[in-house]
Amino acid sequence: MRWIAACTAALALFAQGVAADTFRFTAIPDEDQSRLVERFSKVADYLEMRLDVEVEYVPVKSYGAAVTAFRNDQVQLAWFGGLSGVQARRLVPGSQALAQGAEDAEFESYVIAHRSTELEPADELPAAIEGKSFTFGAKTSTSGRLMPEHFLRQRFAAAPEEIFSRVGFSGDHSRTIALVEAGTYELGAVNYSVWEAAVEDGRVDTDKVEVIWSTPTYPDYQWTLRGDADERYGEGFTEAVRSALLDMDDPDLLASFPRSAFIPADNAMYAPIEDVAEDLGLLR
Repeated sequence: MRWIAACTAALALFAQGVAADTFRFTAIPDEDQSRLVERFSKVADYLEMRLDVEVEYVPVKSYGAAVTAFRNDQVQLAWFGGLSGVQARRLVPGSQALAQGAEDAEFESYVIAHRSTELEPADELPAAIEGKSFTFGAKTSTSGRLMPEHFLRQRFAAAPEEIFSRVGFSGDHSRTIALVEAGTYELGAVNYSVWEAAVEDGRVDTDKVEVIWSTPTYPDYQWTLRGDADERYGEGFTEAVRSALLDMDDPDLLASFPRSAFIPADNAMYAPIEDVAEDLGLLR
């Protein structure tokens, strides 16, 4: 009996060791979950081939859950937005932004409007948006909340709740588009790449909703790796992950983001995002 118990304990420890060696990553849920699972399952296969370790994609239900999973070492790598990346790196000292999409160095948000508003595209946010209803995306989304709110405050010298008759948070960009298209909200802020992909795929009715304004550019999405990755997976693992991300050149894989390529990134690039988040009280 003692032998059986010892074997059982040894097997349990072995199983824990195997589990610990699995490299896990997540991504902020910025659009429909089924699309994310399809996208990142392919990424997991690619990383597993390149890194020679078992790789698992871990879906999460919110931006905050992505940051929490990273903080708690439930995942070691994450595809974060600008703000969620800043939050995660503050919580896990030594963590590094490794790569961003080629488009992420100069990212944009769109303000979209239901056609019933009769608002027209313009170079400046029109004063006529005041008093209408408006939805952001997730509360900690860089492109769906942080930067759009920053530019709204610059334009009107007022908080969103003072500008609009009603302010909401949809949770993700796909939902923002759907809510404005349906007329539930008259206006919304959305990630430009999600909007353009939805238009290209025919998932948005542009007879009902259109882009009326584009923000100035800012740095956004990036891959961030925990600072203890080399200690856990072996010397040089951080550079191996960085190389795997930068070498990702399969057009089908890149199109699922959508990005044309991944380019080097570092923590300092996101100082402007950190400054805006501090100003808006979104960092503790």
